[in-house]
Amino acid sequence: MATASTNLSHYDKNAIPNAKNFRFGIVVSEWNDSITCALLDGATSALIDCGALDSNIEIIKVPGSFELVYGSKKLQQRNVDAVIAIGSVIRGETEHFTFVCEAVSQGIKDLNILNDVPVIFCVLTDDNLQQAIDRSGGIHGNKGTEAAIAAIKMAAIKNS
Repeated sequence: MATASTNLSHYDKNAIPNAKNFRFGIVVSEWNDSITCALLDGATSALIDCGALDSNIEIIKVPGSFELVYGSKKLQQRNVDAVIAIGSVIRGETEHFTFVCEAVSQGIKDLNILNDVPVIFCVLTDDNLQQAIDRSGGIHGNKGTEAAIAAIKMAAIKNS
């Protein structure tokens, strides 16, 4: 497991560009909202900790992870420096999990190829609820924090 020995919330603030002059868009799925709200909290806290202004963070909510691609595309059009797509898909008894995960990852990849605003993939694709809890503020830290740090670094690259 990739996160078994990694805390997703640890970062060296001195090694990250100051986010004061960057604008961020965050699109968050309402499905599995106990998980996605925790990821959103981790992302916004890290952005602000690294200098982002609260007024430079735009958040939109979409019904589920499948809709993250459309929400990300809309945010790319709103003069932001980076977008964070936050979702949580937990494996069930049908192939729905596979279809949603593949569509979202391919859609976000496509947005990164086609447009000049980076979209950070912060979609948990877990086998069970406990794994999602562990990665949204639990024993492995918060993937939202990790996504925010990636967004800051990508915004700096975009603007260099």
